[in-house]
Amino acid sequence: MTATKEQFVNNPLGQKTTLDDVLEGFEFLDDWEERYAFIIDLGKQLPEFPQDERREENYVHGCQSQVWLIHYYDEASGKLYLLIDSDAIIVRGLAAIILVALNGKTPRNLLATDIDELFEQLDLFRHISPTRGNGLRAMVGRIRDIAAAEAA
Repeated sequence: MTATKEQFVNNPLGQKTTLDDVLEGFEFLDDWEERYAFIIDLGKQLPEFPQDERREENYVHGCQSQVWLIHYYDEASGKLYLLIDSDAIIVRGLAAIILVALNGKTPRNLLATDIDELFEQLDLFRHISPTRGNGLRAMVGRIRDIAAAEAA
């Protein structure tokens, strides 16, 4: 089954679950064990990813785990919607953080978002493995490429 417009626009990440929710969650939790659990819980909010979209052109290279990313550009609103999935629960959570920050924005707003500042604010790169960090950068790079193509 191919993803429908509704699956994209009804994705709660970036809409119902906001960046403020994530920042408050991180601030409230004292240690990284609790923060990892929070990240994993965020990943559970990812909408179901269509099985037939798990193909090479949607595969994000550069990640240690398997990651797929698809998008929908809504011309009427000018917004870019994203769906991401992974076979690793922590990566699903990291993808959820990316979606909270970037999903449902116009391509220009997405490109203007300083995602590195967010990762710094959350102190993610000090607490995930270098290969997970590379995967995070690969997901963001792919999203930025999509946004740049839609903005053109």
